[in-house]
Amino acid sequence: MQITFHGQSCFQLQNNSHRLIIDPFISDNPLAQIDVKDIETDYILLTHGHGDHVGDTVSIAQHNKATVIAPFELATWLGWQGLEVHPMHIGGSYMFNFGRVKLTPAFHGSAYVDERKQEIVYTGMPAGILLTMDGKTVYHAGDTGLFQDMKLIGEREDIDLALLPIGDNFTMGPEDALLAAHWVGAKQVIPMHYNTFPVIEQDGDAFVEALKKEGVDGRVLAPGEYIRI
Repeated sequence: MQITFHGQSCFQLQNNSHRLIIDPFISDNPLAQIDVKDIETDYILLTHGHGDHVGDTVSIAQHNKATVIAPFELATWLGWQGLEVHPMHIGGSYMFNFGRVKLTPAFHGSAYVDERKQEIVYTGMPAGILLTMDGKTVYHAGDTGLFQDMKLIGEREDIDLALLPIGDNFTMGPEDALLAAHWVGAKQVIPMHYNTFPVIEQDGDAFVEALKKEGVDGRVLAPGEYIRI
């Protein structure tokens, strides 16, 4: 499985048969190194309804005829916009043709904010994603603060790769993410949701060094870089 980072919390995952993208915030993302028109995917997975996560979902889904997998309220809202959706909710899992998806808790908010109308549309509970494909499990924590049930996630799941936010202010900062890395027990950790905006500027390399000092394998991916697991 190849996993490519596009900045903020956006990752593309693909193998020889399937293509997926998580939280496709591309066109308004100052760190993204790819054009929305170049995104090819079969599925779009969303953690919650904030603009820096839903991002370009509508245009990507329409262009690719992709199915959107999201928490129920967010999926319903996107379905009303003509997209093909598969609604899920926290604690639920489903076996797709590419593998298994299970939604986990995430402590955050979830809403679409219409700045022009000064309206906020509630889009349900935020979530994390456990994705198992090709016998490997990736935990995308979504936007979240530290919560103790991460220990339970780590005890019940054999996680090969954890994608953890470190930006602080809106999510965990590096210190809490370091503890989260221990709790989920992943074989490897990649930091995300940082440096996109001034308020979430962090040193990803320093975080990875802190992980390594405590015996946890970590790696910083620059936007456009990928790893294989």
